[in-house]
Amino acid sequence: MSSQEVLKSPQQQMLDVAATKEGGGKTRVLITGGAGFIGSHLLDYLMERGYDCIVCDNFFTGKKENVARWMGHPNFELIRHDIVEHLMVEVDQIYHLACPASPVHYQYNAIKTIKTNIIGTMNMCGLAKRTGARILLASTSEVYGDPDIHPQVEEYWGNVNCIGPRSCYDEGKRTAETLMMDYHRQNGVDIRIVRIFNTYGPRMVFHDGRVVSNFIVQALRNDNITIYGDGLQSRSFCYVADLVEGIYRLMNQTETTGPVNLGNPGEYTMKELAEKVLTCLPESASNMEYRPLPEDDPKRRRPDISKAKKYLKWEPTIPLDDGLAKTVADFAERAKRNPKELVCSHQKGAAKVPESAKPIAATGA
Repeated sequence: MSSQEVLKSPQQQMLDVAATKEGGGKTRVLITGGAGFIGSHLLDYLMERGYDCIVCDNFFTGKKENVARWMGHPNFELIRHDIVEHLMVEVDQIYHLACPASPVHYQYNAIKTIKTNIIGTMNMCGLAKRTGARILLASTSEVYGDPDIHPQVEEYWGNVNCIGPRSCYDEGKRTAETLMMDYHRQNGVDIRIVRIFNTYGPRMVFHDGRVVSNFIVQALRNDNITIYGDGLQSRSFCYVADLVEGIYRLMNQTETTGPVNLGNPGEYTMKELAEKVLTCLPESASNMEYRPLPEDDPKRRRPDISKAKKYLKWEPTIPLDDGLAKTVADFAERAKRNPKELVCSHQKGAAKVPESAKPIAATGA
């Protein structure tokens, strides 16, 4: 046994062999939304550890370029599919990440968003029931709404407007969590639930309306950085590599079903974030521009990660300054390869919405 192996904790040794099923053979994994921002980083993590991976994506916000490095690999399969329709595959684990996660996308076709959260989750739970697979739901800190307590613990039920413009996502995820727990209690489905707080990193969509991507794109274009409200509302920002490690640990432990918060407890105001982005791009001519705060936008959000520390032995390790530097470099490189990425066809700062996302009249979609 090497000195490196001796130093590994029992939990880490367990995680190292999770890619191999009991009795031999590779663990076969389905990642819904696997061509998206977080999903593609999770795919990289699993493929590099020897898993047999199936990515299911309808390419609403996902991109084939995010998974291109694995095309042709014997352990990789890509299926273009919308999870509101049934999917018949044989798998051991399901990472259920499929759903647009930025307001500009999930609000564009709100009915489609809530169908993905409810019908899509029912379909994935049904698949887990049929195959005996363990299923992990990627839920969100949005289930806490505009919280009354800080930081947010998993036992907090939230303060959500169920009829607001964000509710298709907020309430959709709350219902998805309910479905997961009901399938667990009623049918014995092996579940895990993760509540993801603000995450950033390479491969974020340029015009997705999230604050990190908005600020970076505006700075690269030398447009003024748009800050809503007084700039003192705060968020915590977790680098995607840290998040993926936490998701993987939650899936492959047996002490809790969750929900478990995953995020960085470090809290930054929007003004501080804008200043950090401009520090990464000293050549930018951008200034800060203040606008009214959108409806139902929470003033503060910060995770309590005590459960993640207890059950997963996890906490984020990448400081915001380091993660932002990597993210800005990725945006700049992609913009250099394809300058059109910085050009938005709608009003300044708005997101480009794929044709596949647009509502179709009289279909109920």
